[in-house]
Amino acid sequence: MSNSIGANQATLRRWRLVLGRYSDAGLRQPRLTELELRTDRALEYLYGRELDRRGIRSRSGARHGSLDASQLTALDWLGEVRELFPATVYETIQGHALDRYGMSELLRDPQLLAGLTPSEDLLRALMTLKDRADPAVHAKIREIARKVVDDIMRRLKSRVETALSGTRNRFASSPLKNIRNFDWRRTIRENLKHYDATRRVLVAERLRFHARSRRRFPWTIVLCVDQSGSMVSSVIYSAVMAAIIAGLPSLRLHLVVFDTAIVDLTDRAADPVEVLLSVQLGGGTDIGRAVNYCEQLIQQPTRTVFVLVSDFCEGGSPGRLVTAVRRLAEARVTLLGLAALDAEAVPDFDRGTAGRLADAGMKIAALTPERFADWLAEVIQ
Repeated sequence: MSNSIGANQATLRRWRLVLGRYSDAGLRQPRLTELELRTDRALEYLYGRELDRRGIRSRSGARHGSLDASQLTALDWLGEVRELFPATVYETIQGHALDRYGMSELLRDPQLLAGLTPSEDLLRALMTLKDRADPAVHAKIREIARKVVDDIMRRLKSRVETALSGTRNRFASSPLKNIRNFDWRRTIRENLKHYDATRRVLVAERLRFHARSRRRFPWTIVLCVDQSGSMVSSVIYSAVMAAIIAGLPSLRLHLVVFDTAIVDLTDRAADPVEVLLSVQLGGGTDIGRAVNYCEQLIQQPTRTVFVLVSDFCEGGSPGRLVTAVRRLAEARVTLLGLAALDAEAVPDFDRGTAGRLADAGMKIAALTPERFADWLAEVIQ
């Protein structure tokens, strides 16, 4: 009996979310969970506009303040919908918001954007909507993107460069007394007190040497980034990481983004904002085609790291993808598949496809940018 009651309650809750709070008078009301209340509020914010258009809201009787759509802002609503629903549902709801109900506050009003504090959440929202934005707000979107990217760069650049540059550390002495590392300036400076004026000889009691953190090798990094809508956070951090890597003289970078089409952004990699504004979020995903394209860029397989940033939801042929990865592995390319590359590193990916790629020779992980830099440094040292 209890199972039957539970099933009936679940059905009632689903109908309540489908019909909205204006079904209160005709539907025996179930007790909604906190998550369902948030879902109801987000759906009401958008689809309640249909009731307005039909004049139903004005005849509905008492209003429920805690669920009233006016308490949400457009930006709050975008964040809620993205968090509450799968990517495909989010894209559908977003399309309804823009196409059916004209909810385009963020796309039309530069003053609205000017009053918002730049943040990663805001940048993610704007990236999903930027291609439908009014030309009047394009400059403001670019300005917000620049501020957010600059903040991420300030947090990451020093750590990543230290891990990857392989430059000499001039503030530490090395136990490896190699003449190539001899620091003659510091040696003279620290031994001046031992100068013998009579013999006009400097007595060097202690020799100083530069310490080398890592040797430099001519490695190539091929960063292949899935630009589907679910990967927006990873796209942002991939753009920043690409800019940092592109600035290192000891490394060569190729930056490729893809959905069902492929765009080579290597010539823009030094400017992450240009990369982000070039990305077209959404659409299908053909990972195998992108891997085949990147394979053509590889000239020295044993000195190449191929990094695939993707949720591994392959829309093309999984067999073609696995074959391409296996071919790279046999050529001794270092392969890493990142299910997430962002500050949280929380993976959400197709484990079946990822498992097949792992069997073909690709390491699969979800990493923060700092850990990704450490991993690269371990590979290329």
